[in-house]
Amino acid sequence: MAYDHIQPAAFVPTPGGDPFLMPHYALAFPRAWRDPLKDHWQHGKPERRDRGKVSVPIKRLNQVIAAVAPDLVSVAKRAPLDDGWPWLYANAPYPKAVMSTFIHAWLRDLQPGPEGHAKVKETASLLDIDGLEWDLLSVDMLEQTVGDGGTAVPADHLWRLLPEVLAARIARQVPAYEHFGERLSFRQVAMDAGAPGAELVSWPPLEHPTGRGAKAKVWNYSAYIRICLRTAPFDPTPRIHISTGVRRWVRGPVWLPQRGSASVYLLADQSLVPDGPAPERFAVGGLRWVPQTGGYAWVQGGPEGMLNQISAVPRFPSPDLMAKEPETWLTGRDGVTAAVVHHTMMGRHGVQAGIAPQERRRLTEWATAALSPEFMRVSTSRRSGIRRQTPHNVLESTASVPKKATDEDKARIDRENVERQARNAARRRPLLVRAVGPAGLTAVLLHQTDTMRDHLVAAAEENLGLAQHRTAGGPDLWQWDHPDLTVRLHVRQAGELVGPLGEGSTLRRGDEWDAAMDTRRRAARDAMRTWTTDLGTHPQLAFVELEGKDGFRRRTSDPKSALRVGLADAGLVSQFLDLPDPDGTKPEAVSDPHRAKAAWSDGLRQLGMRFLPEHSLGAAIPEALNQLAFWLVKRNVSRDNKYPQFTPIAVLIRPGQDCVLGRTAETSDWVPYPELLRSLTGKIRSTDLRTRKQQEDATALFVKQTLYKLRGEPTLVLTHAQNTRQRWPWLTNPGLAVDRLSLGAGPLQRLAAHGRRLRVVRIASHDREETPQWWAPDGDVGAGVAKGLWVPADAPQDNRLFASTSDKASQHGHPRDISKFTEHRNTAGRSLRMPGTPAWNPEILDLCMAALQPGDDPEQWAMYVHQQRFPDDYANALQLPLALHLARLAAKYAEPMEDTEQADPGTASIGATPEHGDEDGSESEA
Repeated sequence: MAYDHIQPAAFVPTPGGDPFLMPHYALAFPRAWRDPLKDHWQHGKPERRDRGKVSVPIKRLNQVIAAVAPDLVSVAKRAPLDDGWPWLYANAPYPKAVMSTFIHAWLRDLQPGPEGHAKVKETASLLDIDGLEWDLLSVDMLEQTVGDGGTAVPADHLWRLLPEVLAARIARQVPAYEHFGERLSFRQVAMDAGAPGAELVSWPPLEHPTGRGAKAKVWNYSAYIRICLRTAPFDPTPRIHISTGVRRWVRGPVWLPQRGSASVYLLADQSLVPDGPAPERFAVGGLRWVPQTGGYAWVQGGPEGMLNQISAVPRFPSPDLMAKEPETWLTGRDGVTAAVVHHTMMGRHGVQAGIAPQERRRLTEWATAALSPEFMRVSTSRRSGIRRQTPHNVLESTASVPKKATDEDKARIDRENVERQARNAARRRPLLVRAVGPAGLTAVLLHQTDTMRDHLVAAAEENLGLAQHRTAGGPDLWQWDHPDLTVRLHVRQAGELVGPLGEGSTLRRGDEWDAAMDTRRRAARDAMRTWTTDLGTHPQLAFVELEGKDGFRRRTSDPKSALRVGLADAGLVSQFLDLPDPDGTKPEAVSDPHRAKAAWSDGLRQLGMRFLPEHSLGAAIPEALNQLAFWLVKRNVSRDNKYPQFTPIAVLIRPGQDCVLGRTAETSDWVPYPELLRSLTGKIRSTDLRTRKQQEDATALFVKQTLYKLRGEPTLVLTHAQNTRQRWPWLTNPGLAVDRLSLGAGPLQRLAAHGRRLRVVRIASHDREETPQWWAPDGDVGAGVAKGLWVPADAPQDNRLFASTSDKASQHGHPRDISKFTEHRNTAGRSLRMPGTPAWNPEILDLCMAALQPGDDPEQWAMYVHQQRFPDDYANALQLPLALHLARLAAKYAEPMEDTEQADPGTASIGATPEHGDEDGSESEA
C-alpha cells in the first residue's frame, strides 16, 4: 500500500503555551574548589597535559552514581569549575554524608596508587566537602538561544534534565499502557551524563516460552521508551524524540568478551549505599570478566575499588552469582531485583529485536499524553511532490513464482528470469572490465569447505553470465574466458591461516595479542606472495572462508583483522564468507547460496566496480556531476585499543571514470578504490594529531585541498553529521548557515569562495536518536512502512530539510501489525503476538541541503540524494547514499588491527562505555 504521509515520533513546544518551569534541587562545585581540584587532577601528570582546561573528568564518578544513587541526574561529563553551573539535579537534597563519601572516592580515583593517599588527604583538607549545599531552583525547561544560522540551542543542562522530567511523567501516567486487556507499567532507568536522553523499561519483565519438554525455555524481555531532546537545522524550535523498542534480558550464564562488560539493571529495596534513600529508578551497573582472577567484578569498582570506598559492595549482588544465574534476580533476590541486558555477541535470544509499526504507534501515542500541555506532536510529513521518486533501473528484477502458478506458468517465468539474468550479466561485465582492466579479474579463494566454494563458483557464473564459458573447472583453478572478460578463481586450502590466534589459548590484550596478530599478518602476506609467484599473475581479490563471530568466543582469537591486513600487504582486497550453516536453521534470506552471492557482489564492489543509480530528475541536476563523500576514521586509546587512529578520507564517484576513486592526506592525487582500501590497513595516528585542535586543523586542510582539486567541476559533497562534525564544527546543527561554509576555525564564507559549481549536503542518521522514529498512518490506529522523500507539512517555502525512508529489508517480511508486548488479534481473531519474530522499521535519514547554488531547487537536490540510496546491484536500500556508503566501508580497512568490542550501554550492549559526543558533536581529546 502506498502512503502519502508519515508521522514522525517528534514533539515541539506548544505555541503560545505557558512558561515551563520546574523546581529542582541542584548541586554545583563551589568556585573555591577550582584551583585545589585542578591541582589534584594535574598532580603527577606531564606539565603539558590538560593545563588549559577548567574542568576535571568526572565520568567514572557519574557511573558510580548511576549504579548506587540512580535518582540523581548528572548533567556534566566533566566537572565544571568556572561557571558555577550545577553538576547534579534531584527532586530532594541527597544526604550530605553520602555526597561526602562520593567526593572522597572520586578524589581517590583521580589519584590511584599508594602515592595518591597523601594527595587525596591534602586536597580534601582544602575543600569544605561537608559544606556542600543543594540549592532549590526554578528551572526553565525551555531555556535556549538561537544560533547564527537560525537553529535552536537549548541550555546545556537541558539535554539530560528535560528528558528525565518527561520520563518521570510517563512513568507516573494513569492509566498505564493497555492493549487487549494487558497492561505494562514502566520504571525510569538511571542514565550516564553522556547518554543521549532518558529511558524507561516495562517491569515486571515479560515472558516468552519456547520449545517443549527438555528443550523448553522461558525468555524474558521488556519494552523500552527513550526520550531525547533534539534540534533541527535552521529551526528555532527544539523538539523531543520518543523511541520505543525491545530490551532483552540474559537467560542462563552470562558470556562476556575478555575486555568487555554487560549492563545490569538493578532495583534495590533499600539504598545500595549506607544512609542513602531507597531508589525509585533502576540503577545501571556494569559486569565484567577479570582474566587475572578468573572471576567477575563490577565495572564501577575501578582500579582502586570505588564501590568499596563508598561501602556499596556488601549491598551489591555477588558478581559471580549474577553472571552464573542472572535470571534468579528477575523476581528479586536478597533485596535486589536485577536483569542483565542481552547483547547479540552473547548468541541467540528467543525474543527477536524490533517492533512493528502499529505497536510502535500505540506505545508512542500512549506516552504522548504525558508530554501535554507543554508539547504537541509535529504534523505529518507529506510525500515529495516530485512524481518519480526512484532512479531509473539499470538491472532488471527477476519475477517471483505465484503459489498457484501452473506448471506452464512456472516454466515461462523461469525462462524469462534466465533471460533477465543474462541481460543483467551483460551489463555488469563491461563495468568490471573498466574497474580491473583488460587482463580481467584474478581472485583467490582460501577455502575450508567444498560447499561454499561451489556456491561461490555458481555466484560468479550467475552474476557475470559465465556458465557457458568455463574453461577450467577446478580443483585448484576455475577459469572463464568470455569474449568480454576473463575471470580466474584460484582455490587454496586456508589451513592454519584461518585458525584461532594463539593456537586456541586465551590471549591477553597487549604484547601477547599484538605478537599473535603480527605473526598471522606476516603468515598471510608470505603465503599469498608465494602463491602469487606460482600463479604467474597477480590476484586483485581474496575470498576467505572463515568462522563467523560465534566461532571465536574469545574475540582475541579471531584472525579476521590480521588476515585483512596481511592480504593488503600482499596487494589484495579481501572479502570474508561464513562457513556453511551446519543445521540449516538460518532463514532463506541468509542461506549459504545467498551469502555466497552477496560475498561475490561485495568483492567486486571493493575492486571499485560501480553501479551508479541513474536519477530521474533531468536537467535539474548538472551533467557530469561528481559525488564526493568525506569520512573520518577515528579511534581513541582505550583499554581495548592502544592504536589511536585519525584518518580523514574522501571517496569520489566521477562520471566517465573507470572505477570509484579515493584519497587520504597522504596521497597526492586520486587513486582507485581498492588502492585506497589497501593503503588504510594498519595505520596508526601520528603524534601531531593527538589533540582536538590538531585534528580539526587537519580535517579542514584535507577538505580544502580536496575541494580545490575539483574546483570548476560540478561537485556534490556528501557528509555524515555523526561521523564528521566532531572535527568539522560547521556540520553541527548550530554551526550550519544557509549557503555558507566554514572550515575548521575559519570564518563563514559564501559557498562560491570554495567553488561556483559546488553543493554540500549534510546527512544525519538515527544514531543517538537524532532522527525520530516514524510510521505511516493508516486510519485511526493502523500503521505501515513507506518508501520515499518527505517534506514537513509546515515547511517554509525555502525549506532545506527533507526526510528519506526506505522499504523494509527483504528479510523482514513480518506483518505490520504483529505484537510483542501485549496480546493482539487480527480481524479474523488470530493472535498476532509474536515475540520470536523479528520486526524492523527503516530509519529516517535527515537530508539537509546546507549549501546550494543560486537557482537550485532544494527539493530536486534532496530527491537526487534520496535516489542514491537505491543502486540496482544491492538487494535492499542503503542506509546512506552510495558514495557515503563506500566511504564508511573503507573505514573498516583503517581500523587498526581489530574490531571494537564496546558498544553503547544506552542501547544495552557489551563493552566499555564509549566516549559519546555532545548533541552538537563535541567530544574529549583523543
